[in-house]
Amino acid sequence: MAVQLGVVEPVFTLPPLDDVPDEPEDQPVPGASLSKGELGPIGLPELVFGAATFSSHYNTEDLLATDVPLRTARLALRYGIRAFDTSPYYGTSEIVLGTVLKALRPEFPRTSYKLMTKCGRYSPGPQGFDYSPAAIRAGINRSLERLNTDYLDVVYLHDVEYVCTRIAAKDSGNHATALREDKAAYGLQEGDESKVWGEGDQRILDAIGELRKLRAEGVIRNIGISGYPLPTLLRLALLVLHTPPFEPLDIILSYSHLCIQNATYCDFIPHFRDRARIPNILTASPLSMGMLTPNPPAWHPAPPPLRLAIKDATEQCAGWEGGLVNISLGYALNRAREIPTVVGLSRLREVHENVRVWREVKENKDGPHRRDLENECVGIFKSAGYLDWDWA
Repeated sequence: MAVQLGVVEPVFTLPPLDDVPDEPEDQPVPGASLSKGELGPIGLPELVFGAATFSSHYNTEDLLATDVPLRTARLALRYGIRAFDTSPYYGTSEIVLGTVLKALRPEFPRTSYKLMTKCGRYSPGPQGFDYSPAAIRAGINRSLERLNTDYLDVVYLHDVEYVCTRIAAKDSGNHATALREDKAAYGLQEGDESKVWGEGDQRILDAIGELRKLRAEGVIRNIGISGYPLPTLLRLALLVLHTPPFEPLDIILSYSHLCIQNATYCDFIPHFRDRARIPNILTASPLSMGMLTPNPPAWHPAPPPLRLAIKDATEQCAGWEGGLVNISLGYALNRAREIPTVVGLSRLREVHENVRVWREVKENKDGPHRRDLENECVGIFKSAGYLDWDWA
């Protein structure tokens, strides 16, 4: 459960570092390191550690109370996954991550990795958002304390689509038409870049203004926005750019839009780069919040026909080591290339598996067979009518 501002903080404790196992499974398998290639002006690895897993959203409190989070983060760092994505909305994630990274400082000092968090969303429901400048500042100060740091490499406004003024042609489906015939309906028509469509848009601008002040104070190094609907993210990025002081966002993050079921990010990325002038672009959730796994979570918004298509794709990949999960991750990483990908990691085996797939993609191992399976899965989603389909 997320912790609202002003509430007494939970405490996460670790055993002494000397008592934490450091076995062969805690060591990287020899091979290419993610620390060799850094992407964008910020210098991020191709894989970013998604630390939403350090919460009851994805794991039990019993597991979080063990040394598993520390060992998982340590192994990731040893592989070269030297960037972490978190949020106060992810329950205890910031607290657990901050405690773990503090304990690991003898091996990995603060300067050896990037910390990315979010602000503005603190709990579920409409009441969980507060984009007021005072709340933004208070939230950042709390994140600094939780993460045991005096600066943050990146801070996003979290889930901006729930705060801004809603401008969209449709509620679900393929939103790539926002780049073509439906530009005006999405607020993306040339000449409308600086238009404030309502009070929600102004709240976004006010929050960005406060983040800019914190950046000027040295507390934040890069500011951006995160969310799901790509047309909304592009519209807000253009609004920020075309509003005084006419500066682009430093970074943007969307999720579930560079995966085997939905790769529409590829259509939007040139517009984020060239039209909105954003230098750092990230993608998250290559498995679409667990949708592309053998057992998609019950809360996932995927409708029944899409779930049936996923079942068919799972069966199609049954003979491949790692199944649909491996094929989906490889598909996403192969298309991301110069785009850092945030992947949720909970356990040592997940770190090893993600790095293994990343290496296979880099080395084009079993490339033709992998491409064939990818194309078959894409065909399944297309036949079902859910290829490049958004649920919002």
